[in-house]
Amino acid sequence: MATATRRGILAVVTAIVLVALGAGLGVVVGDALGIRTEPAEQMSPAAPTASDLGPVVPAPASLAIDAPEGPRYDAAVESLRGAVDEASVRDGDVAITVVAGGGPDDDETYRLTGTPTALRIEAAGESGAVRALYDLAHQVRTGRSVAEHLGEEITSALPFRMVDMGAVGVEPDPAAWEPGTDYSHASKAFAQVLLPEAPYIDEAALAEAFDDFDVFIRHSLANGYNAVAFPGFIEFVAFDEVPEGDVYETDDEHRAQALALREAFGPFWQHADELGMDVFLRTDMLTLTTPLEDYLVDTFGSLDTENPALWDVYAAGLDELYAAEPALDGILIRIGEAGEVYDVEGWDYYSQLAVRTPKAVRTMLDTLSAQAEASDREVIFRTWSVGVGAVGDMHTSPVSYEEVLGGIDSPALIVSTKYTLGDFYSWLPLNDTLEQGAQRRIVEFQSRREFENFGAFPNDLGREYQYALQTLLAANDNIEGVWVWTQDGGPWRAGPMTLYLKAGFWQLYELDTVVASALARDPEIDVADVTAGWARQWFSDDPATVSAIVDAMTLSREAIEQGLYIEAFADQRVFAIGLEPPPMMWIFEWDILTGDSAVLDVLYAISRDATGGDIASVIEGGEQAVGASKSMLDLVRGTDASTWRDPAMRDAFLGTLEYEHDVLQLLAAYRAMILHQGEWHDTLSPQAYAAWDADRAWYEQLAAEHLETYEGNIDYPAYNLTAAQLGVERAERDLTMSWLARGLLVLAAAWVVIGMLAARTRLVRRPGAAAARASWIASTRPWRARESTLGMLELDRWLLLVVPAALLVATRAVQTSFLSWTHLAVVFAAWAVFAFVVRLCVGRRSPWPVIAAVGGVIVLRCILTLAALSFTGPGGYWFAFWTEPVFRTAYIAVAFALFFWVFVAAGWALSVQVRARRATGFVLAAVGAGLAVPAVAIGVIGLERALTLWNDEMGLLPWGLARILGITTYLEIPPETPWVAAAFGSVLVVVGVLLAVPWGRRADAASRSESIAAGDLGVR
Repeated sequence: MATATRRGILAVVTAIVLVALGAGLGVVVGDALGIRTEPAEQMSPAAPTASDLGPVVPAPASLAIDAPEGPRYDAAVESLRGAVDEASVRDGDVAITVVAGGGPDDDETYRLTGTPTALRIEAAGESGAVRALYDLAHQVRTGRSVAEHLGEEITSALPFRMVDMGAVGVEPDPAAWEPGTDYSHASKAFAQVLLPEAPYIDEAALAEAFDDFDVFIRHSLANGYNAVAFPGFIEFVAFDEVPEGDVYETDDEHRAQALALREAFGPFWQHADELGMDVFLRTDMLTLTTPLEDYLVDTFGSLDTENPALWDVYAAGLDELYAAEPALDGILIRIGEAGEVYDVEGWDYYSQLAVRTPKAVRTMLDTLSAQAEASDREVIFRTWSVGVGAVGDMHTSPVSYEEVLGGIDSPALIVSTKYTLGDFYSWLPLNDTLEQGAQRRIVEFQSRREFENFGAFPNDLGREYQYALQTLLAANDNIEGVWVWTQDGGPWRAGPMTLYLKAGFWQLYELDTVVASALARDPEIDVADVTAGWARQWFSDDPATVSAIVDAMTLSREAIEQGLYIEAFADQRVFAIGLEPPPMMWIFEWDILTGDSAVLDVLYAISRDATGGDIASVIEGGEQAVGASKSMLDLVRGTDASTWRDPAMRDAFLGTLEYEHDVLQLLAAYRAMILHQGEWHDTLSPQAYAAWDADRAWYEQLAAEHLETYEGNIDYPAYNLTAAQLGVERAERDLTMSWLARGLLVLAAAWVVIGMLAARTRLVRRPGAAAARASWIASTRPWRARESTLGMLELDRWLLLVVPAALLVATRAVQTSFLSWTHLAVVFAAWAVFAFVVRLCVGRRSPWPVIAAVGGVIVLRCILTLAALSFTGPGGYWFAFWTEPVFRTAYIAVAFALFFWVFVAAGWALSVQVRARRATGFVLAAVGAGLAVPAVAIGVIGLERALTLWNDEMGLLPWGLARILGITTYLEIPPETPWVAAAFGSVLVVVGVLLAVPWGRRADAASRSESIAAGDLGVR
């Protein structure tokens, strides 16, 4: 077989192998993206009903109360008297006698006997008697008779009802909220109390914080709660009882701080206990200080969370803490979120996502549950694991839940789980993991919904909460309580400055706090009555005004579900990158209207498929939400201002409804714009493009008005539209870029066609034809690169270099819409280093054969990219990548093959001059250098920073990802990746150099022969 034939067969085989490898890579990429959907069974709350509270009943004009003495009774009596004193209508005299037996402390059962004017509370124990007094106070505040339940026995379905810490200890500082860009999850509670140096506590600030805490505890008790989650754990532990040795040196400031903080906050816990509120310390695991981490690593070799001895250290800390602070009732643990976003600058207490395996969780719970049993305390473990490690879907997968927690049945263990199958979003199914497990269970709810504008919009969740509790209680007898977040969740200072009981229109989301407690006590309660009672308590006694408020709140869910979500996308379970993205992906994590292609393209495709291509119906959802918000605004605006208890409350209500209406109009316009943009990329329809252009103009007008009205407003903050505007700017260039791509594609194709035909036509005599011919031959038959460049004119030689280089620059510029100079810099730096090293290796030999081979393949690679860009520009390119698996795999297969063919062709072209081994060395050294140099630059800059800059310019992933979670964290990219790449590149350089250097005398002789041959042929 002739040599040329053998080479041709080898080239074909190599190309087939490269394409096959590329196809495999395409499949791997598709699997990694894992974009798929499955039906989601939506919750089905009961239809809204009208309240039947009836007319307002006057509170007693005078009230006589005969109750036992004690802090709990005193607080309850004070609550009842305060309710009577604040009542707007009072009449008659009522006497109340309280009789309590010595029943168990967790029994809240009581009976109301006597007459309407001489009531008698008969309770099994103190808890029931105190609860009765709080219930009577609530009835007064909501305009109901204190004798309403006369003759009835009242009890609580769920005995455990916990709240977070609200905004206790949080400073309402407008300057901290005005920028709206602080996405830290740290509440910075007690920041004014804590000092960096001894004595570590500001006593005046501590006294203010204690008063703050007292108000919150009393208010929560009145709302029906009996436990509180207090932040911290490691901050209060000196670790003096650790058997293996001291964690802290005697003079370590961490130990001194722990003792000072324990002394400062111990009275808080004792006070809550005296008032009847259990206290659980709330912490992430692992929770660490620098000396503690050093101790654990020195003792156990690493932060090995599967080692029981490591958890013995934490158990010893709990023993110490419970002995010193008997008022504490237990600890609440989360393992699924941790890191810098929760840390407080300048404070050496931090957390790590280190509990990642089922064995680690089980080891932790076995140790800490045993400690709790021995100390008569409890451990509350949250299943919130958010995709981290092997326990990542424990929160949403019944199989994973059983794998992690099956068989753990300690009576001291309580498992806490959010009621939604995911985070606190609408459109999520009920969390069916709450229907299983032998453990004691509690259900988590959130009043100030972080993803639904932090409670700044009306959001009556009563019917949804009721459906959830009724369904779960029917399925699982082990559910014994709820945990309601009155304030916490998400970044504290990136939304409105609403601080529970302290600042802003917090009364708006107080409704969900009240209704969650009411349902925990009686899941069959009429939630419409709860809403009407809330309206009476905070706004008005007037029946017409209350009715209007209740009607508005009934519409609140429609406004949010249709306005903040795109139903066709949100009502399905979507999976991507091994995770389950939330149903509100177009508004990224609270207030960032996203403009990235990954989210918006996939959102369009899923919505298209769900509706059979009826994009108009998807757009209509936005208008439906706008209509609901307008109706709500009209209802409240139509109330008589004189009937409101406080004019400021009416102003606040109208202000929030005007704000919601403005936001939903903005979102409706943006929804129409992004969906029509997707439709254009999908169908190439001129009508879709015209609709997008009209939507864009309307959106930009509304966006400008929105920012002008609300930017800097701490009560109604403007949405962050930066990412959306970046998306608009890219979209505006798509049509122009597509035409540029078509023009470049024609030129590139002409260059290739000329190269293919030049030898057989008169074109060969034209300037540049020889260069085109050499480029084509060298790229497809690189073993002929040397002969194809012989005898070329100077102009042709330079065209071999300039044409591919210019085409590469132009293609990449078009691909990035002339917006990502970072992308261009990295790409061109890598190619420049590659070319420079190859040129150094070639030395006195002619560089034109390898230039022709590499340049020719680059032209072919650019043609592939330009063809993909020529339809609807870069936007269409990425649309197909995200949404068309067949196109993506085919494109990756060919692109991968052409990319690696560059190096094959380079080596093959060089092998004619320096033999195969040395040619391979030249290419490996050049590839290694081309990889190492940019990698080092990225490593110096920082991978997260570099990816953030690149993504801001390219708009592929959510802009907010870097600001809130971090791209590397979310995608689990190790931060040392650039240095690993640089090291690998360096290894390639070393291997390449070893292969490139002449070996012994035979190599020297061969080298001399090559040089003589090159001289004889006139190669320069």
